[in-house]
Amino acid sequence: MSIKIRLKRFGTKKRPYFRIVVMDSRAPRDGKTLDEVGLYHPIEQKGEQVRVDEQKIQGWIQKGVQPTPTVKRLLNKNNIYFNRETL
Repeated sequence: MSIKIRLKRFGTKKRPYFRIVVMDSRAPRDGKTLDEVGLYHPIEQKGEQVRVDEQKIQGWIQKGVQPTPTVKRLLNKNNIYFNRETL
């Protein structure tokens, strides 16, 4: 089973928000998750867009879970994700 850190969509039409979750990469986008590690509100003001639990994310990354490119970009903007070589 390949596990990823990815986005799960919520909200209404043209007013999305996302949960940053850990789930099987083959599962549907809004399927069952293993863990919820953060929130992403793209419509909010810049300072409040991303809220994450850094310890949970680091724990999953140490277990070998890879984030999707979108989640990796969000985490890098907030100085959370590090390359596997630095862990």
